Amino acid sequence: MTKKRRFSFQQHELPYISLMLTYQTTSLQVEAMLDSGSTINVLPYDIGQRLGATWENQTTTVQLAGNLRAVEARGILLKATIDGFLPVSLAFAWAKSSNVPLILGHANFFMEFDVCFYRADNAFEISSRNQD
Repeated sequence: MTKKRRFSFQQHELPYISLMLTYQTTSLQVEAMLDSGSTINVLPYDIGQRLGATWENQTTTVQLAGNLRAVEARGILLKATIDGFLPVSLAFAWAKSSNVPLILGHANFFMEFDVCFYRADNAFEISSRNQD
């Protein structure tokens, strides 16, 4: 498995990464924004539904902040796989709105991966501490 990989910003002006999210037995390929200013990972409602999650079964409430503070959210644990890296468990605030971006934030994406931004090159590099 890879320990380090470099990505370009490609079509976006912001750093997005393609990853596979898995909930129980359902997987979905998605694009998520890396947001070093976000405290938590955020999952839009429609993606949670497409993964087969049931809102009522998620009982842990999560308080979002900033421009998402009015959106109700519940905690959900998903497996995430970035091509070339081993799968990791990521906790998300599943927002009860589909008008929010899929965000990878400090808790716990940036705890699983080190990310170095090369803004002048429109690139970022991800390395994992747990790839043995």
